[in-house]
Amino acid sequence: MKITLTVLFAVLLGCAPGWAVLGEYENSIGLDQQVMRGQVRATARTGYSLHEISAPGGAVVREYVAPSGRVFGVSWQGPFMPDLKQLLGSYFTNFQRAARSSRLHAPRNPVVLRSDKVVIMSFGHMRSFRGVAYVPSLVPQNVSAEVVR
Repeated sequence: MKITLTVLFAVLLGCAPGWAVLGEYENSIGLDQQVMRGQVRATARTGYSLHEISAPGGAVVREYVAPSGRVFGVSWQGPFMPDLKQLLGSYFTNFQRAARSSRLHAPRNPVVLRSDKVVIMSFGHMRSFRGVAYVPSLVPQNVSAEVVR
């Protein structure tokens, strides 16, 4: 019985939709489009590609992909907050700590995390959320981190 439950659990996890996770490879962008029920538009830019997913409710998630295929940045805007745990991947824990610390001092302030490993900024209010996140070490050469917006 335990083996059956373990196999079932593993299969269900394998079927769960994923986001193109910050710092990981871009192969799940198609799933993002399905999860958001949105339209995806890919644009080649000088030194990187941009995948923009627009959902019917007005949310937009942009995923910035280096020539290596790794997602070096993500940004979001819209009436609701996307699943940041999925978008930020292994960087989510750092963001969570920064959010807790920020909200202890001023609950409505933006959450800003700047380190040598990751930069994350999230701000807004109900029906108007925005944010950006990027990994400085993954930003392609000759590309400025400011393209992530």
